[in-house]
Amino acid sequence: MTPRQFLLIMRARYGVALLTAALTVLATLAISLLMTKQYTATSAVVVDVKSPDPVSGILLGGMIAPGYMATQIDIINSERVAQRVVKLLRMEQDVAVRAQWQDATEGRGQLLNWLTTRLQKRLDVKPERESNVIKIGYTGSDPDFAAAVANAFAQAYLDVNLDLRLAPSRQYASFFDEQTKAMRLRLERAQQALSSYQQKNGIVSADERIDFETAKLNETSSQLTAMQSQTTDSQSKRSTGKADTVAEVIQSPLINGLKAEVARLNAKLQENNAHLGKNHPQTQRAEAELATLREQLAGETIKIASSIDTTYQVGKFREQQLQDALALQKTRVLKLNKQRDELNVLRRDIETAQRAFEATSQRAAQTSIESQNGQTNIALLNAASVPLEPSRPRLTLNLLGALVLGSMLGIGLALLLELAHRRVRSADDLVEALNLPVLGSIASATRMIRHATPPETAAINVHGANA
Repeated sequence: MTPRQFLLIMRARYGVALLTAALTVLATLAISLLMTKQYTATSAVVVDVKSPDPVSGILLGGMIAPGYMATQIDIINSERVAQRVVKLLRMEQDVAVRAQWQDATEGRGQLLNWLTTRLQKRLDVKPERESNVIKIGYTGSDPDFAAAVANAFAQAYLDVNLDLRLAPSRQYASFFDEQTKAMRLRLERAQQALSSYQQKNGIVSADERIDFETAKLNETSSQLTAMQSQTTDSQSKRSTGKADTVAEVIQSPLINGLKAEVARLNAKLQENNAHLGKNHPQTQRAEAELATLREQLAGETIKIASSIDTTYQVGKFREQQLQDALALQKTRVLKLNKQRDELNVLRRDIETAQRAFEATSQRAAQTSIESQNGQTNIALLNAASVPLEPSRPRLTLNLLGALVLGSMLGIGLALLLELAHRRVRSADDLVEALNLPVLGSIASATRMIRHATPPETAAINVHGANA
């Protein structure tokens, strides 16, 4: 179909198109006037995604995620928020609402769920473009009720958001409170174990005691070394077999004096033997004195040798005592070292328990503060006011839409009628119908009469009459 054919069809059947469009507009006007007026109230909340947490001071990265705003919208549209709106407005206690529920459901189901579904159907939540503001709109036949519901949804959203934020903190606070008690009990047990161990072993200061015992061990070891050296020296002197060669004998003043007297008397005896003879009284007295001195010298030498032997025996006994004392002291020091190691283990247990208790206590205090924090990153920006003008029906918009729709329906109806009863309205229609070429065409007589001069019109009329 060419544009010329379409225009010819519309010129021929414009009455059907205009009638259809007029009827559509009138029907829309009547329906719009008969429809119950609906009022839309809108409240606005703002979501702060950049401020850090007021308690921890940490900026939560999840708030900047692209899906954060979509999540907030889903929360507003959730049943939990709608149920809180019902409780805030006390709709369950309204007798008229209960009567409507009885009529609609015949008492089946729960009133709360029925009210929640009805509220959600008329709720419109949408975020502002390139903004952190969310608008909450509610549409109803009563403007006051619409404003109350919109504000209730905003308040319910704030309450639910706060509950969702505090619920994990409250759980964490309860958990860390139990853990703090457990850590405190563990610390007390560790301290009690250390105290009991010290009382059992009589330990006041392990470090000072072990230092004293170690010094005593070193002193005993030094004494034993000195005694062993002395005993070895005594043993060497005993093993020579010649007492007069011992250093104590050689260095003894008494023995040296006796030796000098023996030498003097021996010289005197030889002189007496040479001058006076062996039987002379002086010679015999000198021999007697010499024999006495020699006996005295031998006795003194034997005494020194005996003293060396006694010193050796005493040294061996003392050496054994020192060895026993050294072994006992080693055992005592080893025991103290073991006790110190056990004390260190118990002290480390206390330090570990103390650090765990402090960390748990700090986390418990923080979660306790977080669980009591009544602030959120959501704030009410604008409260819904009572709408003065209805949002539906939109009479002007409906009429414009009806005009467009009626025009399209009229054009469609005209085309359908034309296709049902096809007419030849142009040469193109004749060509399509007969499939023959057009040799010529005669203009419309009406058009010729309209455009002819008055004499020409009279001639045409006479010609027409003769014909």
